[in-house]
Amino acid sequence: MSVQEYLDKHTLSRKIEDAVNAAVRSKASDPVLFISNHMKKSVRCVITKIKARQILDSRGIPTVEVDLYTNKAMFRAASPSGASTGMYEAVELRDGDKAKYLGKGVTRAVNNINHKISKALLGMDPTLQAQIDQAMIDLDKTDNKGELGVNAILAVSLYKHIADLSGKTSPVLPVPAFTLISGGKHAANHFSVQEIMVLPTGANSFEEAMQMGSETYHHLKAVIFEKYGASGCNVGEDGGFAPNISSFTKGLDLVKEAIKRTGYGERIKIAMDVAATDFCIDYPIVSIEEPFDKDDWEHTKLFTSLGICQVVGDDLLMSNPKRIEKAIGELTCNALLLKIDELTSLDVDNDTIMIVYW
Repeated sequence: MSVQEYLDKHTLSRKIEDAVNAAVRSKASDPVLFISNHMKKSVRCVITKIKARQILDSRGIPTVEVDLYTNKAMFRAASPSGASTGMYEAVELRDGDKAKYLGKGVTRAVNNINHKISKALLGMDPTLQAQIDQAMIDLDKTDNKGELGVNAILAVSLYKHIADLSGKTSPVLPVPAFTLISGGKHAANHFSVQEIMVLPTGANSFEEAMQMGSETYHHLKAVIFEKYGASGCNVGEDGGFAPNISSFTKGLDLVKEAIKRTGYGERIKIAMDVAATDFCIDYPIVSIEEPFDKDDWEHTKLFTSLGICQVVGDDLLMSNPKRIEKAIGELTCNALLLKIDELTSLDVDNDTIMIVYW
């Protein structure tokens, strides 16, 4: 094969000419480097290798991490895992061996990635999210992802941003919620409220919101230490303080005092993950998550209709498109807690993500 035949076969003359023209237009100071990078970008990206492993999350519980290799780069993602689960969620595949990590190991999910999913995805274009996810769904063949495990599927699927999937060209970061006091199943105390959080709704930027939340957290530690000593500063599963209190109002008063000490005043509001309550009048509460049982649509709708604050559907919705659509149609709640670990995969659950913008 002659040089010209080789150039013609791979259309190299046109590609090189395009790269040179691009270098000229950009007035590249190093044309060779520019042309090299330009040519590299024109090469189709394909998956060459997928390697999964078991790691520990922030709670010390095993979860899945994946390295996805292409002919251009390597991408890494870990599958998130929540402390609470429900019957409407996709299934996290756990080993069940009580002798290792109390049955919470994920080596089965890791093996599914290394021996099943990896073979199915080799050679595919990683930017084609729908095709990648559909290939994994076809492998699983179950509605709740119980065969491969949603933790295996998500760890491979998470390389693409939700903003891209939802079509948002200018995504806005939400107001971060900071867990300050933990109770219920998340802490070894007598406080029945699962979480008291603060929302820096008056922050001018995400960076400032993080600062405001951090300062409030540390002011709260001082408040609790003054009232209950060092033992009151023990923390729960999600990092919130777990003083041994049983009164709702005591917990809210502690947070209210911490907010006062920050000097931010009305710029910081309170949110709770609790059973239904009417403290919104006496305290600056703007959001309540999961006010009733996960199947108590009637009372959740009634509570939402009062217009007291934002009502977040957590276990009520479970990031399930059908339940979300029902909640929208019946005005059951007015906010969704979208948990990535409850999705089956990012593209397959794009409907769920799009519904969020109700």
